[in-house]
This record gives sequence, structure tokens and C-alpha cells, in this order.
Amino acid sequence: MSNTNLLNETHNPALVSWLVTANQTDTDFPIQNLPFAVFKRANSEEAFRGGVAIGDQVIDLAALANANIFDGLAQAGIKACTAPQLNDYMAMGKATWTALRLALSNALKAGSSLQDKVATCLIAQADVEYALPCNIGDYTDFYTSIHHATSVGLKFRPDNPLLPNYKWVPIGYHGRSSSIDVSGRDFKRPSGQTKAPTATEPSFGPCKRLDYELEVGIFIGKGNDLGDAISIDNAEDHVFGLCLFNDWSARDIQGWEYQPLGPFLSKNFASTVSPWIVTTEALAPYRSAWTRVESDPQPMPYLESENNRAIGSFDIQLQALLETQNMREKSEPAVEMSQSNFKDSYWTVAQMVAHHTVNGCNLRAGDMFGSGTQSGPNPEEAGSMLELSNAGADPITLPNGEKRTFLEDGDNVIMKGWCKKEGAVRIGFGAVSATILPAS
Repeated sequence: MSNTNLLNETHNPALVSWLVTANQTDTDFPIQNLPFAVFKRANSEEAFRGGVAIGDQVIDLAALANANIFDGLAQAGIKACTAPQLNDYMAMGKATWTALRLALSNALKAGSSLQDKVATCLIAQADVEYALPCNIGDYTDFYTSIHHATSVGLKFRPDNPLLPNYKWVPIGYHGRSSSIDVSGRDFKRPSGQTKAPTATEPSFGPCKRLDYELEVGIFIGKGNDLGDAISIDNAEDHVFGLCLFNDWSARDIQGWEYQPLGPFLSKNFASTVSPWIVTTEALAPYRSAWTRVESDPQPMPYLESENNRAIGSFDIQLQALLETQNMREKSEPAVEMSQSNFKDSYWTVAQMVAHHTVNGCNLRAGDMFGSGTQSGPNPEEAGSMLELSNAGADPITLPNGEKRTFLEDGDNVIMKGWCKKEGAVRIGFGAVSATILPAS
């Protein structure tokens, strides 16, 4: 199968909207995207409800549902989106997602007879605030970038950077969903135990090596029953969409606590997701081939399929930017720290789903996976400050003269993502950001 088999009329590059801002070449949200979020008007007493981005506007799906202009699966789907969380809609599955996407596309395209009715359901993105798009029941963080795994391994285990299981199994750990929040929610620097290499015993205090991790978040749609594995061929029928994800990390706490059971307090104090979920259907034009180096172990049969080889990867450009407090006070723009691409991932989304459930683990609508830090093959493509600063040994000098090894209080980390290529319309993920506040 090729990605052309996944394309339909909603992906047509010639498609334009009657909403002018959706047709601008630099918008993240053209008619070919139509991502989902949960929102309300800022500082209002309104209930949160589902919305879809188009240009610089949000379609109020509760208002559109009340207009009763759709029917069948599309109307059933949009009614589910009137809830304060999207779990019920996500659980409805691919046929409903596709029906609503097509109905929205037809209603938004230039010349649509529904323009006047839909126009009354638009609210400017500048006037809204967001909540988590769904109840994230369970969260699993994977470790799918071999470039990141090798780089970090060299710093923690110089003699054994890449553990022998890495090339055989999609490594992951169960994280904590309660501390995941939506973009714009700032958080306090965590405290915990750390132990300096020269110290005889650990000490307690605020984290000194706070880091960001540039990741992709993967939202599960339709789940599976306990005991039933999801095959790799059906895996993506269970994936609703992708978002941007910053899995903040306290590296000094991590270095002391992670052996032998892995991350704990170094990860569960804060994680931040972008408000918009870009559906897997919207990403169809940006599917790409996935390969495994011939000299590496090839995937076991349950992690292998022709479809995964042909279109298993997602060509998503990822960017991390830093805005210090000093830059903010002087109205200086945020500076780019790095760029990488999700297609460089060692394991695919389908392989993550197949492996997660091969033992009979039941996924539920709204569950989220983190991809793990996405670092590219070149040093400047590193998705964390741990790598960019060589574990703090090589300070990074910013354009304004400030230096960083790790993050300081007042720093705002902004992450962006987009897909762009010849013959397709550029689509984006918006942004995810949060500012670090002083420790309690």
C-alpha cells in the first residue's frame, strides 16, 4: 500500500475554503487539516466543548451540532464532540471520524451552501482558552529515537550506551497521566533527591538540571478488550491522531533514581501537550517509508508488515525554541534550539500499538503514548538540552549573550510541528509552550 491509497477528496491540494485565513500559505490550519481540541471562550463561564481549527478560527462543534446540518455518522460524531472531553468521539472509530471530516470539509469549502450556517459557529482562536482534549486514562512513554537513546546512553552509561534489547523491542515505561496538562499551563520547578558523583550521600532540593524533551504525543481512539492483541495491520485503526508533547525531565533527579526501575519523580511533575490533535487521516499525504538498517535485527513477525514498511513513518518536522525571561522583557523573539523529524524514529506508531497490546493489554479511548525524545542523526538535531549542552559540559550561548546548560526559572520552551512537501498543502500542529516557575 502507498499513501495514495489513504488519500480522499479532503486531501485535495486544490481545495480552498470560503474562510480566507484558511487559504494562507503559512497557516497551520488549512481546510486539509481540521484538527480537534477542547475549548471555551477565554475567561468565560462557558462549558468546555469540542472544536476544530480552520484558519485563525475555531469551529464551535456544540453550536454546529445544534444547527443539525449533518446526518448519519457525521451528526452522531459531532454530537459526541459537544462533551467537555473527546473520549466518546474518539471511541467511535474510523468510520465516524472519516464521515465527520468529510462533512466538515464539504461545509467549509469555497462555494458551500452551508457557509452562512457554519460562519455563525466560528470563534477567533485569539479569544479562546483550551483544556486537555480528552481524559488521558493511561500514559505510556516510549523511547523510539535511536539517536537520542545512544546519545543519552553515552552520558549515563559510557561503556554500554545502547542496551541490547533496544533494537528488538519498542522500549517504554508507564508514566503518570495526572500531571499532563495543556499548553500554556506553567509549572513549578520540581524538588527531589540528587547525588553528585563526588558526594558520599544524596541531598534534597530543587532540581538543578531541568530539561525539555521534544516529543510527539499519540492519542488512542477505539480501544481493545483485555486479552485481545491489536495486530500491526490493524494498529492505526486504533490511533485517533498526533500532537506535540514536551515531557519535561529533571536530569539530576533522573540520574540518581532511574536504576533499576526507570523514571519516577524525574518525569511525573509535569508534561505538556499541544491543544490540537491532528488526525491520522489528515496526515495521510505525509506518510513515508520506514526502513531498518540491514545489519540491525529485523522486527519480529508481530512487529512487521508490508504496510508498515511502505508508509509506517510520519514526515513531521519538529522544532524547539527557547524564550528566556530576559528576552521576554525586552520583547525579543524566541530562538530555535533545534529541529528534528519524526520520520527518523527507530520504531513506528503501528509498532508501538502492536507491542503495547501483544500481551493482551487493553488500550482505551484517550490513552496517550509519548514517542520519546525525537533527536535526529546530527548533533544539532538533538531534542533535549542534555544532548545540546553535552550534559552541561558545553554551555549554549544564545544570540543575546545569555548562556544555558539546562533550563532556568522564567524560561519558556515553545515547540512547533508541521508537515510540508511538494504536491501537498502544508499542515501544522500549532504550538505547545509552558514557562518554568520557581520551586515551592
